[in-house]
Amino acid sequence: MMNTTTTTSRRAFLKGSAALSGGLLMGVTLPLTRGAQAAGAVSTPNAWVHIADDNTISILVAHAEMGQGVYTSMPMLIAEELHVDLKQIKVLDAPPAAVYVNTLLGAQITGGSTSVREGWTKLRVAGAQVREMLKAAAAKEWGTEVGAIQADKGMLTGPGGNKATYGQMAAAASRLPVPEKPPLKDAKDFRIVGKATKRLDTPAKVNGSATFGVDVKLPGMVYAAIQQCPVIGGKVKSFDGAQAKGMPGVQAVVQTSDGVAVVADSWWRAKKALETVKVQWDEGSVAALSDESILAGTREALKSGKVLEIAKPQGNVASALQSAARVIEAEYITPMQSHAPLEPMNFTADVKGDKVHLIGPTQFPQGAQGAVAAALGVKPENVTLKTTFLGGGFGRRLELDFVVQAAEISRAVGKPVKLLWTREEDMTHDFYRPLAVNTVKAGMDASGKPVAMHFRVASQSVTQRAFGLPKDTLDPFMAEAAVPGYNVANTQHDLVIHDSGFRVGYWRAVSHNMNAFANESFMDEMAKAAGQDPYKYRMALLEGKPRFAHVLKLAADKAGWGKPLPKGRARGIALMEGYDTYMAQVAEISQNADGSIRVHRVSVAADLGYMVNPDTVRAQLQSGIIFGMGATLKHQITLKNGRVQETNFHAYEPVRMQEVPQIDIQLVASTEKPGGIGEPATAVIAPAIANAVAALTGKRVRRLPITADAIRQA
Repeated sequence: MMNTTTTTSRRAFLKGSAALSGGLLMGVTLPLTRGAQAAGAVSTPNAWVHIADDNTISILVAHAEMGQGVYTSMPMLIAEELHVDLKQIKVLDAPPAAVYVNTLLGAQITGGSTSVREGWTKLRVAGAQVREMLKAAAAKEWGTEVGAIQADKGMLTGPGGNKATYGQMAAAASRLPVPEKPPLKDAKDFRIVGKATKRLDTPAKVNGSATFGVDVKLPGMVYAAIQQCPVIGGKVKSFDGAQAKGMPGVQAVVQTSDGVAVVADSWWRAKKALETVKVQWDEGSVAALSDESILAGTREALKSGKVLEIAKPQGNVASALQSAARVIEAEYITPMQSHAPLEPMNFTADVKGDKVHLIGPTQFPQGAQGAVAAALGVKPENVTLKTTFLGGGFGRRLELDFVVQAAEISRAVGKPVKLLWTREEDMTHDFYRPLAVNTVKAGMDASGKPVAMHFRVASQSVTQRAFGLPKDTLDPFMAEAAVPGYNVANTQHDLVIHDSGFRVGYWRAVSHNMNAFANESFMDEMAKAAGQDPYKYRMALLEGKPRFAHVLKLAADKAGWGKPLPKGRARGIALMEGYDTYMAQVAEISQNADGSIRVHRVSVAADLGYMVNPDTVRAQLQSGIIFGMGATLKHQITLKNGRVQETNFHAYEPVRMQEVPQIDIQLVASTEKPGGIGEPATAVIAPAIANAVAALTGKRVRRLPITADAIRQA
């Protein structure tokens, strides 16, 4: 439902931020960026900190806020070095600009659990540079040494009782040289970073004043509903929109590059009219696909496709396997998954001649700007974009299809247009997590210790589709968690890229999901073959790997590993490093009367280096575990004649509140560089549950999801 209060507030916010005058943008020179010199203009922000004459301090955040807390953690990094309290600042979203490029990903992208990892030094430097420039300006004004100036809570103080606000010194500071290497605080002196902090965006999200894409409203705006080919990639051959054009409120029926849209004075009227439009489709080659045919093709590719080396082989795997006392092997399958964010795809576009204004939820503002410019034949600099809150992303809003559609429709009707997909369009026209097949083969000595391991994975490359990675080139986003942390003398890790022709995209934790499921399930299978405890078996292979061993022990101890459980319950354990975060999970489960799995408790230990906001870290762990449970136990995307069969949450059921387990979290205090936390937990929960199921039932399920039927058939 529309919330007119929030849209009015958003417009006022936009107007207010654009009309700031008399203030100064404190530009900073950042590693691997350009164009970030100090500047006095505020009409085109190009850096991180803006200080107005009234001492209003605004911090620009270049990462999209999609629930992961960057509107708090990123300002915390800057505020720490700027010596201001969080309550003193305003948070603004950064526009598309080169200075805001995520240096870990090479574009202005929110993803890959990179926000804190990428901003840890860069944003602290940004805050410190502005602080030192303000102090230098005050020292010059008062005729004293910079070392005699104190900066704290937006105030500058100096000898002789001199005082000034940051705002009063901002203009003078902006004319001074930008220090390349300003002094950064020692961690022991942090007052903000590392402290559990309430999120700055929570009040707005609770009281309804926060604006998501679905809340946007512009003067004179109309609404669009879209119908796309039931087979992804299909095109319009012809359509008849005559009946729709005569329905109340309808203003136009528009063909886009990939569908047909109806534009009306309300979205409901547009949707109802769209139901009368008769479309003839060219379904294309994907119409022949099913999920089983994709699986068969992926299996065949694993046997005969071009092999790429994930890591340099260690020792001689073939020889070690031949001489091993015992050889075991297994195949693991992870199916396609939809992102299914609660806010369906939507975007608002206002095209006037060669000028385009875009407002909406995106993880890739630079990409959206470029894609719309290319589609409409305008200059990228003529495309402005404002990012709203995202009602979930998980990688889906890295894609740009819905943004381009909104712009195409706006140009066709000459008015601002809000495009909103139905849930059914959203779920059946996703960029899905690709299906993957993993095989693992190991040789064991007489004591059961692994002497050789051969890991293989075949799947599609999202990076080839999305960013043009050359064919037969290793895709690092397919190799994540492929090489586990265990000590094995002889190892080989192979990757085969198989393009099924179906549309795939990055999905939360990307290839950690398939590779950790295979590796950690197989580790349990080896422990069973050796007749050893799965926890102790792992620990024996972690000599010299203190971070791995520490989280494994913490999780096991917290779960009460080795202690008796009530009848009908079992535990499973799993371990992984992902995005520089070391994590272990223990899942405690039972089996419901219908044969499905109930997860009662998850004990998780995480070492992610230095934490900016431990409160958000806990929330991300909880979120990742619950998100991963859905893919582990419940849902998948299946195809028939190229058509996605799961159309809504009745068939793609998320984890319900009553199904959420007790989640016990232990965070390791660390001074290591920060790791990512938004995604790894999603991947670790699957093998933890699979291993618990095997312990409880004696049946090994190697193909997700682990449903009652899957257990019966194992």
